[in-house]
Amino acid sequence: MLYRYSKNEKGKPVKKAVVYTREEHKIARNAIDDNALKIVEHLRGCGFEAYIVGGAVRDLMVGKTPKDFDIVTDATPSRIKRLFRNSRIIGKRFRLVHVFFGEKIFEVATFRSIAAGSIGNDFGNMDEDVQRRDFTLNALYYDPIKEQVIDYVGGVEDIKAKILRPVISLDRIFEEDPVRMLRAVKFSATLDFRLPHALKSKIKKNAHLLSSISPSRLTEELLKIINGAHAHEIFKSAIEHDIFMYLQPLACSMMAGKSDFERNYMENIAKMDALSREHPEARLGKKLSFMLKDFVSSLTDWKRETLQKSNPNELYAKVWSQCRSFVLPMNPQRIELEYAIRSVMQELGVPVRQSKKGNANNSC
Repeated sequence: MLYRYSKNEKGKPVKKAVVYTREEHKIARNAIDDNALKIVEHLRGCGFEAYIVGGAVRDLMVGKTPKDFDIVTDATPSRIKRLFRNSRIIGKRFRLVHVFFGEKIFEVATFRSIAAGSIGNDFGNMDEDVQRRDFTLNALYYDPIKEQVIDYVGGVEDIKAKILRPVISLDRIFEEDPVRMLRAVKFSATLDFRLPHALKSKIKKNAHLLSSISPSRLTEELLKIINGAHAHEIFKSAIEHDIFMYLQPLACSMMAGKSDFERNYMENIAKMDALSREHPEARLGKKLSFMLKDFVSSLTDWKRETLQKSNPNELYAKVWSQCRSFVLPMNPQRIELEYAIRSVMQELGVPVRQSKKGNANNSC
């Protein structure tokens, strides 16, 4: 086991991080995406620090295949942009760089400062950047050149112990960014990590802060969950920790008012996960249909509607507006929501047709 040192105000070396070797962390270098390696190697070759960071390191540590390989460096966004012609700068406040290799996108971020807490937009160094990470399992840095994992916060031991522990103080972590509550529930549910009692209590106490999060950001988080094949576990945990009401308020209200709605809804969410596992390429509209099925079924007596040969287009228009309210604050792509609504209505015997646009990507 090695250690990383920094200098204190008097210039004396201070032990900052544990450095795990390949024999200790067991990450195989060939598990790293080749293009991510190219980005790190190019940045290093130009005199900058560069590491694989966050979720990719976490997934490799727990034996999962990462979906994304994020990179952190001391190079500024403008400098990164000059080094990679296949890139673009994104973000208005804290700028990031996306580097493109065909259809793959790699996010390259500059070390962040703690001058303004955990949500400021200033650049910093690695010692500061780690203090901006939400939980210890996401605060590991992997050096693919030396094949070392750098751990400032005990994340390796927490992963071994299967415990979710915050890096940022409990007094600030959710007040500064309420979405971290949803991330905590998600990591706990999908990785089977234990939430300490103090963290659970803080989530329940601060759940209301999610009401201030923009619909666009909640939509982004919810779509990741819906497409991730673990929505059932995450939604179940979100209900237990009192945050589901801010993710799907109308569904939560119906669960409170109808004893069988929660059971049926969650059974359909489990079926949605099964679809995602069996057909990862399945379109979003197909997955959303599982979320809408019980809600649409409850809107009217569909047998009577079909017997009376009600106008399918008029029925669709009414159902559309109610389903749009049902999924709020999530705002999925309109064409996918339309596909989901039409699919459910067809299952209920209403001969409403999919739009031409809706059929254009009718996979699975």
